[in-house]
Amino acid sequence: MAGTLTFVYVTYLGSTPGKVWHALTDAGLTAAYWGHSNVSDWRPGSRWEHRRTDGSGIADVEGVVVESTPPTRLVTTWAEPGKATADDGVSTVSFGIEPYEEIVRLTLTHEGLADEAERAAAAQGWSAVLANLKTLLETGRPLPREPWTMP
Repeated sequence: MAGTLTFVYVTYLGSTPGKVWHALTDAGLTAAYWGHSNVSDWRPGSRWEHRRTDGSGIADVEGVVVESTPPTRLVTTWAEPGKATADDGVSTVSFGIEPYEEIVRLTLTHEGLADEAERAAAAQGWSAVLANLKTLLETGRPLPREPWTMP
C-alpha cells in the first residue's frame, strides 16, 4: 500500500505553459536539467521511464502516465523499476502548469510518500530539479553545477 505523506512545491517561471510542458516531457531537455531523460509518448496509460544519461539505458524510476493534458497538467506514477504497477511503493507526481500573463506558476505535488525520510528526500530532490528547470527556461542553460550534488 502506498504511503500517505505529500510534498508540494510551487515555483514561478518567466516562460509559457507550452515551453514548461515541453521541458517536462522532452527527453533531451530533461537530460539537460535533470540528469535523466524522461521517456514516454505521454499518453494516459503509457509507461514512462526516468533513464540515466550515461548511455547505460538504466531507468532509475518508472511509472505510468495517469493524466496528460498539454500544456496544463501531467500526472504520473513514480516507482522503483519493476514496481510501476504494484500498489506498494508507488507514489504519484502531478505537475500543474498555470499561465498568468507573461509568467507561469508550476505546482508539483508528490503524493503517497512512505515516511518522513522519503518526503525529505523528495523535498531536496524536487527543489534542486525545479531550480535547474527554471534556470534553463529563463536563461537558456541549466545551472553550472548539478544542484542535487551540493552537500
